[in-house]
Amino acid sequence: MNCRDNCGACCIAPSITSPIPGMPNGKPAGMRCIQLANDMRCKIFGQPERPAFCTGLQPAADMCGGSREQAIRWLDNLERETTPYH
Repeated sequence: MNCRDNCGACCIAPSITSPIPGMPNGKPAGMRCIQLANDMRCKIFGQPERPAFCTGLQPAADMCGGSREQAIRWLDNLERETTPYH
């Protein structure tokens, strides 16, 4: 499966705890990654500095759903389910 045009849900919805170029502390859930271009594509896709989390997150029918909104909801839910309680 290929990424949906003009989506970027995976670059906004999840938290990323490892460094990202321009975001040395990663990013919280719901924040747009600094590496997300205006066309909603990753500027560092395929580059070695791309976080392992991002490389491991692959588009799939259950994650992406039928729309960007469905993808964001699915990723938001995954974020909630995997966030450790303090």
